Amino acid sequence: MEADWEFELGPDAAGKAAPVIDAAWAGFVDLRSEPERAWELPEAGQFSAMAEALIKLNAIDSPVWTSKCDFWPRLEEGEFDPDEMAAPPGYATHAMGCYIDLLPRDDQRWILPESAADECRNACRLLRAVLLGCCRVDLVIRRAIVAPDAECLGVTAYLTSCGETTAEAAKTLQAALMVLPGAFGAAQR
Repeated sequence: MEADWEFELGPDAAGKAAPVIDAAWAGFVDLRSEPERAWELPEAGQFSAMAEALIKLNAIDSPVWTSKCDFWPRLEEGEFDPDEMAAPPGYATHAMGCYIDLLPRDDQRWILPESAADECRNACRLLRAVLLGCCRVDLVIRRAIVAPDAECLGVTAYLTSCGETTAEAAKTLQAALMVLPGAFGAAQR
């Protein structure tokens, strides 16, 4: 599997502020105490593998928790790069993707950019060891608001897959979602 990480903490070249993970958003569903509520999310209705990954990422023994996610059942040409997914010619006909915002269960875990970077480097190393083509994971370290007066760093995990058919792209994305929790230390059940 292809995997990479980056920081997105400050303004871009045009001065536009970087996106922030906001765990206090109006539609937030706290899965930490009841991970099975992931099945209630609209994204789970669109793609069941999303719920399965969210349950693992929010399990009591997981070092991370999630604050937001989304699923894109169809990516258009130009919204993804088949070369970055190690896709053979013809395998980028259908593509889909998703993202999950991850936050540390221990508020001090990613307080420093170096600690978040170290964890993302390790996660990428583990993900690259997975023999799964036609997909990639991009981990973006961002500022995160976890309460009105509490900030830390978080990671947005973007997962993208492609295939000759929609079913192949879905199968690959499902496989990628199943290994993502383990890359962040969540138990694989």
